[in-house]
This record gives sequence, C-alpha cells and structure tokens, in this order.
Amino acid sequence: MTQPTASALALGLGCDRGTAFATLQEAVSQALHQIGAQVGDVVALASIDLKADEPCLHALAQQWGCTIHFYPAAVLASVPVPNPSATVLRYTGTPSVSEAAALLAAGTAG
Repeated sequence: MTQPTASALALGLGCDRGTAFATLQEAVSQALHQIGAQVGDVVALASIDLKADEPCLHALAQQWGCTIHFYPAAVLASVPVPNPSATVLRYTGTPSVSEAAALLAAGTAG
C-alpha cells in the first residue's frame, strides 16, 4: 500500500486462491484505518496477472468504484521495492507483488 498523497491511493494486493471477499475487505479496511485513510481515498487496486481471475479482487474494485490493474511478473520484478521477498519470488517469479503493483498503479515506479 502506498502512503496517502492528496487523498488518492493505489493499493497493491496479494491474496491466497479463493480468499473470501469479506476477508479481503476487512484486511484492507484495517490497513486503511492504520494509515488514517478511508475507502474513498482509494482510486486503484493492483496485483499480479496470476490473480486476474480472483473474484474477491474484482468484487472489491466494483464495490469501491475504482480501477483494477494486473501486471505480469516480469513487469513487477523490474520495480525496485524496499521489501523484496524470496518467498514471493519463488511462487510468482517476482520479489514483490503488492508493493510493486501499488507503485505501478500509482505511477511512481521507476
């Protein structure tokens, strides 16, 4: 998740296969609360293209009225992030999904 700037947030999301919508919604709502943001501040959601068929991600974008972007692993891997993960790399082919996707969706990657 990127830090709030001008009340417009791009959220990078990752989830297990079949994550319940209520679970995702609650986790994201809690994260927004922790940084003093609100659902209305979210303008974009983003993830890896491996998750493009996850119903919970599409449902969240639809409910919140924001766009959703999915990026290939190679594109995500090209984004420098402060918290790369060897585990994420092993399973997805990129050391970052959420951070890199958020930066790309926010237009701040690079």
